[in-house]
Amino acid sequence: MRISGDGLLILLQQFIDRPAQIKEIHCCLIVSGYLLLNSAAAQPPPRISRWLPTLLFNSLIRSYSHSGQPFESLMLFTYMLACQAPPNSMTFPPVIKSAVSLRRQWGPALHAQTIGRGVSWDPFVKTSFINFYARVGQLVDAEKVFDEISRPCLVARNAMLDALCKNGEVRSAVNMFDSMPEHDVVSWTSLVSGLSSNGFFYEAIHFFSNMNLRPNEATYVSVLSSCANFQGQGGLCIGKQIHSYIVRHESELTTFIGTALVDLYGKTGCLAYSRRVFDQMDTRKVCTWNAMISSLSCNGEENLALGMFDEMVLGGWKPNSLTFVAVLTACARGQLVESGLELYRLMSKGFGLEPMMEHYGCVVDLLGRAGLLGEAIEFMESMPFEPDDSVLGALLAACKIPRAVDLSKRLGRKLLGIQHTNICGKSVLLSNIHAESREWNSAADVRKAMAETGTRKIPAFSMLDSL
Repeated sequence: MRISGDGLLILLQQFIDRPAQIKEIHCCLIVSGYLLLNSAAAQPPPRISRWLPTLLFNSLIRSYSHSGQPFESLMLFTYMLACQAPPNSMTFPPVIKSAVSLRRQWGPALHAQTIGRGVSWDPFVKTSFINFYARVGQLVDAEKVFDEISRPCLVARNAMLDALCKNGEVRSAVNMFDSMPEHDVVSWTSLVSGLSSNGFFYEAIHFFSNMNLRPNEATYVSVLSSCANFQGQGGLCIGKQIHSYIVRHESELTTFIGTALVDLYGKTGCLAYSRRVFDQMDTRKVCTWNAMISSLSCNGEENLALGMFDEMVLGGWKPNSLTFVAVLTACARGQLVESGLELYRLMSKGFGLEPMMEHYGCVVDLLGRAGLLGEAIEFMESMPFEPDDSVLGALLAACKIPRAVDLSKRLGRKLLGIQHTNICGKSVLLSNIHAESREWNSAADVRKAMAETGTRKIPAFSMLDSL
């Protein structure tokens, strides 16, 4: 039975979240010739209106983009041009969104296409470009596009607010938020998320508390992350209040909110609460298992963390890179050398994951904590790339023995030579190593280098300070 173009269009809209069905409909469109307009390869079926190919292409491109297949979406766009089906303002937003996941070189080409097709004025096209330039780190270009909008709508303002947050311009983001004539839940969420991701945890909690709108899932996740990373018991207290609000006002505990709660209680030492939330969750994702493994690890339950990893794998879940960071960290803290090295090998051989800098740092830390300094150095020297400050710092922490002072000096020189990184803790550790070896001049030199580079130790906070 032959399905009409309108029928295939309706099917596309119904199966937008199902990649397998999208491909089947795509094949039907190719075979039937509905995507062709002026192609010499085939003639379009009779009584096909001129706009139908564009509409079908738009639906296909949006479907591929929405289902997480950016490459297919972009290739379909180029095929659309080859078939001489004219793109319109509805074509470009999903195409621009797909380009974010691939190469930034797509940006200028797509921008030129919108100008040539006469749709660059469209507010949704401009908003898409603001998001694109923000995500590839070209904030100046995002600001240029925003400034071209004579009367920006709330959607455009939210996009620019998010762009400022994603590129670390927190002060500008707060100023823009204050100057906006109106706010919706997206505005509040963008600011709370931006403050949290840039380390302004107190400010994120403060803005969340002033929301006069019902939060969405992303808002909850961002503020719970701020509570988890907020120093002192204040974060736990506020996090519990937010959890209570969620229980009272939300119909279900979503996967991401549940994961954020597991992380919050794990980082604040409430392991029983963390496990209770985990057990109560109806659906879980890999990130949920990662949060639970990390919670067990950071609360001294390293063996339980490895058991949780085994339970995860036996349950059919595929670990990702963050999973192995969590379990390798557990092995390092528990000095489980054999288990750690076996998991490191399993990572690439069993799951096809390529080790990254974080994994190498975990193994160096594992060997160093176990006193296997020689093996740690040998492992570090076998790395396929230069170690960063996290790897060097892990090895430096293992040098707190008299015979390793010379090595600590060499590592210290490397660390102080690394730019654009926070090495305060490692510098203090190096200074202490020299002091313990009664090398007072060397300890003073490290402190002097810290002062010259503007590196300073953040003083600890005591609840007594507030009394």
